Amino acid sequence: MLKKPIVYFLCTGNSCRSQMAEGLAKHIALDKAEIYSAGIEAHGLNERAVQVMQEIGIDISTHTSKLIDSDLLQRADYVITLCGDADERCPITPPHVKRLHFGFADPARATGTEEEIQAKFREVRDAIADRLRTFFSEL
Repeated sequence: MLKKPIVYFLCTGNSCRSQMAEGLAKHIALDKAEIYSAGIEAHGLNERAVQVMQEIGIDISTHTSKLIDSDLLQRADYVITLCGDADERCPITPPHVKRLHFGFADPARATGTEEEIQAKFREVRDAIADRLRTFFSEL
């Protein structure tokens, strides 16, 4: 039996983008990969991220904001950073780890009305989903 690849999503605070990526990846990849997420820091799970994921039938409400696990980082097959900060600050990975950067705007920094902010979260969610569909189709 082939080992499932480990895909580790990293972001600054593990509150929005990496949490949405983890939920989306588990949905898109099904059982083809082991999926995890973490942050350079742990800012707590963003409630708006939970809401926009529920809109598409993916429940991330039980996720927790985690710091990077160095053991998991060493075992990962793919480390995917979702923001420039994580890309620059991610610890060194061993040569066998394929590092990728999928940069997305931080929806938590969106301003405006509640609907405009939610629209930004949806935009980032959908952009991540599109990128992950491509990634997993090529895996």
